[in-house]
Amino acid sequence: MESGVQTGLRYLLKSTLIAALIVALSWIISKGEFKMLVILGVLPFLIGTIYYLFLKPAHALHITIVMAFLAIGLTRYVDAPLGLLVDICLLATVLVALFQTKSDTKWHLLNNSLVYLTLIWLLYCILQIFNPEARSFAAWFYAVRGVALYMALTIPLTLLYFNKNKNLNTFFKLTFILTLVGALWGLKQMVFGVDSFENAWLNTGPRQTHVLAGQLRIFSFFSDAGQFGAGMAQVGVIASILGFGPFSWKKKIFFFFMAVICFWMMLLSGTRGSFFVPVVGGMTCCFVIRNFKILLLGLLALFAVFAFLKYTNAGNDIFQIRRLRSALNPEDASLQVRVENQRRYREYLSTRPFGGGIGTAGSWGKRFSPGTFLADTPTDSWYVKIWGETGIVGLSYHVFMILFILLIGIRFIWRIRDQVLKTKIIALYSGFAGIAFASYGNPLLGQMPTGILLYMSWAFIYLSPYLDDEIANQPKNEQLTTGIHHQHQL
Repeated sequence: MESGVQTGLRYLLKSTLIAALIVALSWIISKGEFKMLVILGVLPFLIGTIYYLFLKPAHALHITIVMAFLAIGLTRYVDAPLGLLVDICLLATVLVALFQTKSDTKWHLLNNSLVYLTLIWLLYCILQIFNPEARSFAAWFYAVRGVALYMALTIPLTLLYFNKNKNLNTFFKLTFILTLVGALWGLKQMVFGVDSFENAWLNTGPRQTHVLAGQLRIFSFFSDAGQFGAGMAQVGVIASILGFGPFSWKKKIFFFFMAVICFWMMLLSGTRGSFFVPVVGGMTCCFVIRNFKILLLGLLALFAVFAFLKYTNAGNDIFQIRRLRSALNPEDASLQVRVENQRRYREYLSTRPFGGGIGTAGSWGKRFSPGTFLADTPTDSWYVKIWGETGIVGLSYHVFMILFILLIGIRFIWRIRDQVLKTKIIALYSGFAGIAFASYGNPLLGQMPTGILLYMSWAFIYLSPYLDDEIANQPKNEQLTTGIHHQHQL
């Protein structure tokens, strides 16, 4: 009887709430409050998103990856600081983690050199607030996000809440899906041209670097063509290496399809520096797998491409080939300007070992400290940017950190027992090596989405022994049902 009463009360409560909602919506429509109606329409999705986030911190990392790809492009269509969405997602992950009551959080995964290197770099960047050369705290606040904050938040959160093979698989799937969407958007720009919002963005200044000799450099919804080309090249390297891995033929076909699409988009971006991502990434892969015959063949192929670009004029009627060819011309005007700018940086920084302060160079410098040397002199490189803002001290540590991760990454890879996992980590490692090298020519490393993908890649490299143990300790019958082993993984 009591159960029947409770059921009746619940039914009455639901009916009352539905009736109240109908009355409220009718009143809103009658008053013409369509804005409120839109808010009410969006509200369920917002509540659903919050609920999704609070289920698991890993869910917040999923959304972080999505926002890393989309946020900057959305700012061309919405007049709002959507660039902060990545920050919000990362902080939401921290907030969700604080509300987790589970006692199985594996805090010991934070006890490694990657976390310590990151914290030291973050501390150095925080101390840059007191740099006497710095002009604006606001500039530091905005710029430090890409230089250190994203790294300091993404790495430990990935180690703590993205530390299973299924999380690694999700990372690959999201990366491939979003990259494919970016490639299709770039293809849309090539076939139909830019839309009115993208054209308005070009008119704010980027047109002079994105439309060369009447040819549009494709940028999709990325921050610029340089970032788009490098991002496509990075995922192209990852997909190519996975394509040679121990996966089913269906998956191999997909991986090679992704590689072709990515390298095609890389060429359409007209970004010369992105050419070195597959070159360095491919050679890195051959070295890490210790297949020196393939490495030799790769070097011969690279020499053939170099000779084609350097000593012939074939294909000069194709804009993308002309752009690549100019990268090998020591007399290229753009290269000469970069060399001259670096000479000026060397002279300026000779008496400033700690640099001019974070946020004093590039776009933030133009916004917050216009008319200064760092604001008016292009960096044209991630490393030159770090050099200018943090000095030779900061640059030395930053380069040491990257080289250390590259070196220790080899040790992690050589110790992986499962061949599928090894292929995945090699793919991430090779993509990282390519971006690290290409960042000399373009400010790639700290930009979105490349930065988030790299920081998560670093974490997965360090997690590889733990992921390897997860596979080894999984009973064979469970491996088949859970899809944790071999080609069932992706």
